[in-house]
Amino acid sequence: MEKLQSRKSGPLKGVARIPGDKSISHRAIMLGALTVGETMVSGLLEGEDVMATADAMRKMGAKIDRGNDGLWRIYGVGIGGLQQPQSVLDMGNSGTSTRLLMGLVAGHNITAEFTGDASLTKRPMKRVTAPLQLMGATFETSDGDRLPLKMSGAKEPKAIEYKLPVASAQVKSAILLAGLNTPGKTTVIESTPTRDHTENMLRHFGLEVESAKRADGSEAISVIGGGQLQPCAVDVPGDPSSAAFPAVAAIINENSQLQLSRVGISERRNGIYTTLIEMGADIKFENVRTEAGEKVANIIVKGSKLKGVKVPADRVPSMIDEFPALAMAAACANGTTHMTGLEELRVKESDRLLMIYNGLKECGVNVEMGESSLTIYGNGKPPKGGALIKTALDHRIAMSFLVLGTATDEPITIDDAAPIKTSFPNFVKLMDELGAKISAA
Repeated sequence: MEKLQSRKSGPLKGVARIPGDKSISHRAIMLGALTVGETMVSGLLEGEDVMATADAMRKMGAKIDRGNDGLWRIYGVGIGGLQQPQSVLDMGNSGTSTRLLMGLVAGHNITAEFTGDASLTKRPMKRVTAPLQLMGATFETSDGDRLPLKMSGAKEPKAIEYKLPVASAQVKSAILLAGLNTPGKTTVIESTPTRDHTENMLRHFGLEVESAKRADGSEAISVIGGGQLQPCAVDVPGDPSSAAFPAVAAIINENSQLQLSRVGISERRNGIYTTLIEMGADIKFENVRTEAGEKVANIIVKGSKLKGVKVPADRVPSMIDEFPALAMAAACANGTTHMTGLEELRVKESDRLLMIYNGLKECGVNVEMGESSLTIYGNGKPPKGGALIKTALDHRIAMSFLVLGTATDEPITIDDAAPIKTSFPNFVKLMDELGAKISAA
């Protein structure tokens, strides 16, 4: 257990390069491993989650190396060429790795075993196993459709048309990845748009992905199996979810001014920034451009007075990972912030809804929790703080409360900082360089 303490810091200033986008990093490695030839990746997030993906792809035949120049080179096996891993695939804390890799395995006639840490083995997998079974994969799961599990890919994969019962980019991606080695057209229908990194990345690797609006407003995304991915270069933008932490820290500390350079601002990922701007945050996007199919910009953030807002439920998919950070901003705002449609937070690395609620109460915040909602009553200034926060192996809970501690009167301590390495390995160093006061407790 690695305890860290965050103390009142004053203004945060400077320019920061945020680590590479976790979602895009996972996909760059997976798709690079399905090409024949060399794929070169710059800006890859070198956190534990992405390294778990790289290790799994090596076990299935890809060659993946990091050069002294910081570039990652991937030599793939081609679609249909994945080899059966000779040992268990340990995915650590990464739900994204697990669910997407299950999709890849489902389209290949191989068997693989998946396991993970204490947090990941609590997370439900039926949302992915159910559609993959329709495509011909078989599963032996632990109680509650959880890890550890053993799966066998389809001997003769079947293309399906599948309507997502819940908005999930992971489930959509798993089905599309299974469809790459499946004869015919595989289609996923989503009623609520989710992050589209898989579609963008497949197109960047030269594969045609169909996307069509339906009469009922839903969207159908399709791939045709049996194609080829072309080796290419990928420059991973900064992760908007990770950028939310220094952004919120700057907003809640007066006279702060930060530039967060080259961050992804996809419309399907930027709900946190839309909401913070509605709350009164001074946020601007400069040098907006498109790179490798992804919209990126420099984000300029200044200390701001915030007001409470109602966050619309249809915005939830575009900011599902950022609610812990948003809750810290809401705790410092003037008025009531109400968030609904948060049932997905119950099945993240922890029960994030409960962890946010418990932590804020410990810090002296007036907060109410429903089955899928959170209401935070702010009084226009940071709360008292002075709490020891239980993080339950959740990196975003850990970082969120360290961010809040930069503004509270009394220090905030987290019980374990180790999980932060899964997504933001240099978080403490970067925050300290900007003026935060975070140190060993």
